[in-house]
Amino acid sequence: MSLFTRSRQRPDTTEGGADADGDTAEQEETAEETGPGEASHPPGWFGWRRRYPRTARGVTVATTVLAGALVLAVLLVPNRLDRITVHSFLRLPVEAIFLGAVLLALPSTRARRITAVALGAILGPSAILKCLDMGFRQTLARPFDLVFDWVLLNDGADWVKDSFGRSGEVLAVVGVILLVIAVLVSSALAMVRLADVLARHRAVAVRSTLVLGVVWIICFTLGVQFGGTTVATKGYAQYLTNRVQYVRDGLGDADVFEKQLAVDAFARTPPDQLLAGLRGKDVMFTFIESYGRVAIDDPAMAPEIDATLKQGNARLKAAGFAARSGWLRSPVTGAGSWLAHSTFLSGLWIKNQQRYRTLTTSDRATLTGYFRKTGAWRTVGIVPGVRKAWPEGRYFGLDHIYDSTHLGYHGPYFSWTPVPDQFSLESFQKLEHGKKNRDPIMAEIILASSHNPWSPVAHMIDWDDLGDGSVFHKIKKQGTNPTEVWKSSKRVRTEYRKAIQYSLDSLTEWVQRYGDDNTVLVFLGDHQPVPTVTAGSTSRDVPVTVVARDRKVLDRIADWGWTDGLKPAENAPTWGMDKFRDRFLTAYAK
Repeated sequence: MSLFTRSRQRPDTTEGGADADGDTAEQEETAEETGPGEASHPPGWFGWRRRYPRTARGVTVATTVLAGALVLAVLLVPNRLDRITVHSFLRLPVEAIFLGAVLLALPSTRARRITAVALGAILGPSAILKCLDMGFRQTLARPFDLVFDWVLLNDGADWVKDSFGRSGEVLAVVGVILLVIAVLVSSALAMVRLADVLARHRAVAVRSTLVLGVVWIICFTLGVQFGGTTVATKGYAQYLTNRVQYVRDGLGDADVFEKQLAVDAFARTPPDQLLAGLRGKDVMFTFIESYGRVAIDDPAMAPEIDATLKQGNARLKAAGFAARSGWLRSPVTGAGSWLAHSTFLSGLWIKNQQRYRTLTTSDRATLTGYFRKTGAWRTVGIVPGVRKAWPEGRYFGLDHIYDSTHLGYHGPYFSWTPVPDQFSLESFQKLEHGKKNRDPIMAEIILASSHNPWSPVAHMIDWDDLGDGSVFHKIKKQGTNPTEVWKSSKRVRTEYRKAIQYSLDSLTEWVQRYGDDNTVLVFLGDHQPVPTVTAGSTSRDVPVTVVARDRKVLDRIADWGWTDGLKPAENAPTWGMDKFRDRFLTAYAK
């Protein structure tokens, strides 16, 4: 006769004494054997257990093993993909011993299960957070920020839509939601299952917990390792501690930034003393998306990029231009271009969305804003990546902004990229630079063709054939498929390199074709590409170059120590991107 049946035949037995909830010890054991909620079902509900005892036993063991594996996986798995190895899971986590001790110390079934669900409510979200960390490290080379990064999830959905279509976005979002629910429910059920097993085999569980505790202390004290991996670990507790500290730092960052925001060495400089060394010049600050140091230094890409830079140098020299180049350190990597742009222009380290919002609602003057303050330039923005309202544009001191809908482009998107770089530059020429009897122009130009996922990529065509951009329909069809490209990191790196070459060619050809004695070009990368391309590099350096035909313009930055030409030397000076604004304003003052 089964334990379940026996307990129903003797409902009034009090052997073993009543617990805190009024349950007998035997009833408690019965509930644990059948699982949560089973005892309330009709007798035939789980009759299959009696009919197929071996199968039932197998299901019970398998469920317990899976529950234990899930909990151990959450406790042991690193929060970055490059550290996940077999040895990662051959460790003894002190947190598992602690959880076992807590559950064994509780006196009743109800208390154990409530506690188990509560512990599952911690394990589940932390598992999701680790997955977010993995994704963010693969994209931004940093963990997910619990304070500032929620807005980026919407940007991620937009990227999926642009890369794989609306259906791809819907499938991805639905899949993520279902996965989150599954993780939360599974972690809670796993903890309840383990709590029941520990209670059912209390004597063995208590001895095992004590032995494992002693083993952990010995291994931790002696620093025992297996295959280079420390056996006794408290990594999960340290992970949660670090996360709490990150949140505290994030919440306190607002006060730190407010103090930095108030300091501006040029705030009281008279307009007639600002940028006097550039009066009468057309100045263009041009950002090349994802143009990072890896494009120049990586042996797999360097030969082709070097050839492109040499050709660009020759092109510019033939037109009478010279250039000098150095390095800037970006506050971001992988993505977050607007944070890099605002850092470069504001002279402040804009490392998160909160700082960006605070900056763009302040009266802090940007580099572009100082051009406008002088009254000597018409300030414009060429921002083809902007496809919806961008109220921050006014903050950056731009008299007029041309987004993707105002450049006259009638061609196709290239994945995320709304307008190919060559067309963006030609539109700038037609809309602003090529006008007769105009005032000097200061332009902020964003070249977006080198934006992730770098597939398909446009290629250079005759400038006279650009028309309204319809010609790019054929070019896009000839390009690669991002779904296929992203199956291979080697192909991703190849397409990235081609995209950077296209952006560089577009820019140098534009200067050769339309530049004159009054043209001053400052171009730079906004950040390094994603880790798939950087291949583990932790550098955040990006190239920066100043191009001019007037030698006096370059003479003013002679003391910067930059390298002649479009390619900065390996040992050229490296500044934080936030240092450029004040150095530039100083160099071109009176």
